[in-house]
Amino acid sequence: MNKSLIVIFTAIVLDAVGIGLIFPILPSLLQEVTHADNVAPTIGIMTALYAIMQFIFAPVLGSLSDRLGRRPVLLISLGGAAINYLFLAFAPSLWMLLLGRAIAGVTSANISVATAYITDISPEDKRARRFGLFNAMFGMGFIIGPVLGGALGDYWLRLPFVAAAVLNGCNLLLAHFALPESRIPTREKIDLSALNPLRPLRWVFSMKRLLPIVIIFFVFSATGEVYGICWALWGSDTFHWNGLWIGLSLGTFGVCQTLAQAFLPGPAVKHFGERATILTGVAGACVALIVMAFATEGWMIFAIMPVFALAGIGVPALQSLATRQVDETQQGQFQGVLASAVSLASIVTPLGFSSFYFVVREEWPGAIWLSVVVVYAISVPLVLGLRFKRPVAAPAL
Repeated sequence: MNKSLIVIFTAIVLDAVGIGLIFPILPSLLQEVTHADNVAPTIGIMTALYAIMQFIFAPVLGSLSDRLGRRPVLLISLGGAAINYLFLAFAPSLWMLLLGRAIAGVTSANISVATAYITDISPEDKRARRFGLFNAMFGMGFIIGPVLGGALGDYWLRLPFVAAAVLNGCNLLLAHFALPESRIPTREKIDLSALNPLRPLRWVFSMKRLLPIVIIFFVFSATGEVYGICWALWGSDTFHWNGLWIGLSLGTFGVCQTLAQAFLPGPAVKHFGERATILTGVAGACVALIVMAFATEGWMIFAIMPVFALAGIGVPALQSLATRQVDETQQGQFQGVLASAVSLASIVTPLGFSSFYFVVREEWPGAIWLSVVVVYAISVPLVLGLRFKRPVAAPAL
């Protein structure tokens, strides 16, 4: 593995740790600030706000990285994240926490730049494996982040934010000193109209063959939103888990995801093809979610984790397929569009999932996981209808 990949993967791990730190403590923090017992709607609002900012800025950062280079855009966003976590650590009121989450959404939009960076330095035959490693590194961050966040949060609810600020500071230093530029910047004059976040989406809608992939990304992202919103609440309501056990459960999920994404996507795509790999991921997730919906003991959740981890192998296969849909000069732009689809799902679905959890919380908290199965089912006919022909170069904006 070359130095650039090592540095970018390390940066991804640190980024994921910083994000995962706050998951176990967010419900308790909001209860402390709002003095309300049911904070699921507030978590949904915070998640949606975060996603709105990510939706706006992901295509902007992706397009800027095409013109100015990946490295400077990554450095600016990492620096902003470190400062923002310090702000959140000492925010005394709900509106300040909401402001902090909005800023975090801006800085987190760098994921499209990191994805474009890997595309820049990876030949096509290695992309599925490297995107698997990309997701595995993110999963590794969730091994460390939630466990550490749960443990630190039991001492002081704000301590995970301080730890996240330190980790993002380390991330910034690592990228500054060790991450080279992956492509020659065009240094073209930036057209401000090109920074309109809706313009790349219009570009996608003008190219009908890209729509199914974008919609599948949207669906997969929609299903992923429920965990950040409901996992901690569900674990506490169903099994009476404290912050540490919530963190351990998320960390165990991270271990299984990391192993699956590090070793399975490349061989699975090679032997079964991208379509079958994506469908296998959907099947694994649905089986695990059904078990979770009916689970009555905490050990059942840990037992089903290896099956749940299969959900992760479909995303790298989809990412690899997506990179072949446009030419090399527009990878940043297209990855920004996909990141916008992810963010759009994060805007639309949190309020829906949090509202549904509020309805079922007293009678059957596990019903939330069956709602995720229903959302997953939408992706199946879309995956079956995917075309795998290599397209011609996409028109520029």
